[in-house]
Amino acid sequence: MELIDFFRGVIETSKSPIVICDMDYRIVYINSEADTFFKRQNKNITTGTSVRIYFNEETMSKINMSIEWFKEDINNNKVFSYHIDEGNQDVYIRAIRDDKKNLIGFFNYHEFRDPENGKQYDVD
Repeated sequence: MELIDFFRGVIETSKSPIVICDMDYRIVYINSEADTFFKRQNKNITTGTSVRIYFNEETMSKINMSIEWFKEDINNNKVFSYHIDEGNQDVYIRAIRDDKKNLIGFFNYHEFRDPENGKQYDVD
């Protein structure tokens, strides 16, 4: 099995909507959670398209600012974007770097802040 299959499996089993973009702002991957999330907003986001066509000028300005900040230092890798009350989610833009720490893309990521109420390792 290819390593990429493992990475795809991790991304697809995440409950976080994840959209991965290259440095040309082209969407290279969208997981099923992101597809569902954006369809609720009446946005049909597809791979191969520019993320620029889905967001207004103000949002794109903030994304551009984040990307420029990522370029300034290899330790600049996470920017808080906004909070969503539903599901108590914080949304971030995160840098993607290659093995030499070069910035090669970015992705959005939702962190859910509510503590888990389930039993540990409950597999029944």
